[in-house]
Amino acid sequence: MDSPKRRSTLVCVVLTALTLVSATSCVVRRRVITRQGGGGNQALLTADESVLSKQVSERYSAIRTLNATVDMVPALGSVNKGKVTEYKDVRAYVLLRKPADIRIIGLYPVVRNKAFDMVSNGKQFELYVPARNRVIVGANEVRAPAKNKLENLRPQHFQEALIIEPVNPAREEAVLENLTDEENAAYILHILSRQAGGRLQLARNLWFDRLNLHLVRQQIFDASGDILTDARYREWETYDGIRFPKQIEINRPQDEYGVVMTVVKMDINKPLTDDKFALERPAGVQLQVLGEPPMAAEGRVSANGKRKN
Repeated sequence: MDSPKRRSTLVCVVLTALTLVSATSCVVRRRVITRQGGGGNQALLTADESVLSKQVSERYSAIRTLNATVDMVPALGSVNKGKVTEYKDVRAYVLLRKPADIRIIGLYPVVRNKAFDMVSNGKQFELYVPARNRVIVGANEVRAPAKNKLENLRPQHFQEALIIEPVNPAREEAVLENLTDEENAAYILHILSRQAGGRLQLARNLWFDRLNLHLVRQQIFDASGDILTDARYREWETYDGIRFPKQIEINRPQDEYGVVMTVVKMDINKPLTDDKFALERPAGVQLQVLGEPPMAAEGRVSANGKRKN
């Protein structure tokens, strides 16, 4: 058995050898870690769960209405199924009024005719597709994805991505993860909803870039832990004194569609009246209530699915 003295001598020899090796650049390689959006020497910012939750809460409270003109790139299909079709140069107008009113009007490229017009009051939605001469009315939830992927669009999906809700302490808990390694530098705020019997279920993940603490991603999950919405946020700018991302990418893998929106013009907290959320349609357009066959209808349709003449 080695004596303590011999072991101590061996340790000294090893340390001396390592010191000599580190002095030769041909053996030791130093790597500068660079991350997207920052230089190699940029320090990472630190924050705890309360700071990040407060940031989300303050921005949510500050926004009452949005009126935005955006360039939109919708994509229909599924990466999992190996086929995605993108539609370039779609101009859209987004109107949003808390707590739950939202309307999105999309225009075709070049000619700028109306491609779709959809509105929701938080519970019911209406989708007008001029090319099909049809208004589709139903609940916000997509129970079974339609073969025509355009019919899977729901205004509420956009609202969830545009206005990120804060943690609700009455029914949710937040747990912070620090995902920092050679490739990543992010805080992930895992938001867990309380279920019956005290069971916790993952509801959302909010990702924050540690280079600037900007919110860069939101994932929304279903009860099985599968992703419902995966939204990414880039190029935060100031509009009417409030920070908001210039580019938002929304993916709905189960509904097989996605969209990238780039802000062209944005007004925040300007008044929006009720008529801005009333969907107008020409006479003779078919009204289809989801789950029922189409029927002829005229006039104006409100967000509760009733016809107005």
